[in-house]
Amino acid sequence: DTAEQIQWILDTQTEAVHEAALLCKDAQSALFVGRGMDAAISYEGALKLKEVSYLHAEAYAAGEMKHGPIALIDTGFPVIAVATKSATYDKTVSNLMECKARGAKVIVVATEGDEEINKIADCIIRVPAVRDVFSPITASVPLQLLAREVAILRGCDVDQPRNLAKSVTVE
Repeated sequence: DTAEQIQWILDTQTEAVHEAALLCKDAQSALFVGRGMDAAISYEGALKLKEVSYLHAEAYAAGEMKHGPIALIDTGFPVIAVATKSATYDKTVSNLMECKARGAKVIVVATEGDEEINKIADCIIRVPAVRDVFSPITASVPLQLLAREVAILRGCDVDQPRNLAKSVTVE
């Protein structure tokens, strides 16, 4: 079902991705957060955003936010969370409420049908419900689209990113 699930994301989430990109395009930095498998997906999202839009982005396991990153969050700061329905969902939501209280723009990649997240998020990008082991495949797609959209809005050439590591041959 993975191909159909990804196609569903591509067919239905374009507007949400664009809305999220508008919240990020003028930022100086962005923070990606998640727990468990969602944390690993967040690291990939931050990497993609840096690679193509040249926007400073860092990822943290949401449980580590109180150990530094929370101090950086102020009004308008984009926090991109991968908060799919999992065993750690409630703890991630709690972290996002702290971000929201500090004025962050909260963008969430959330499971289709999750209505609770509507109370916190400024923008929600939906992904189909899948087992945790498959969530990196589906949840990475909207983060890649977000990176691309932010890059375009910032005037970057998404087809020719200036990533030195990919252009130099190491012997």
